[in-house]
Amino acid sequence: MYKVAFEQDAQKEFLKLQKSIQAFVAAKILELQAGHFLGDKALKGKHKGKFRKRAGDYRIVYLKEGELLVITIIRVAHRKEVYYIVDPEKPKTTNVKAFFL
Repeated sequence: MYKVAFEQDAQKEFLKLQKSIQAFVAAKILELQAGHFLGDKALKGKHKGKFRKRAGDYRIVYLKEGELLVITIIRVAHRKEVYYIVDPEKPKTTNVKAFFL
């Protein structure tokens, strides 16, 4: 059995979800707490060391903290935006070409 902790931003994202989606994501978080990691994917690149769990069209990005049996929820967001870091200083529009350079 793991302890689950939310980063403050992840908690805010979770609470902004619709109640039905919150319930579905919460069920997946309970799976993490029980130690069910089957089908979870290790992330690469700048997210190396983190994992993701699918919850329908949403993703839960988390960090397993080894021997402490603690899972820290880093991000809960729609699959289209979950891997991008939200920077309040930058406008929301992005140049798609920049991702391929």
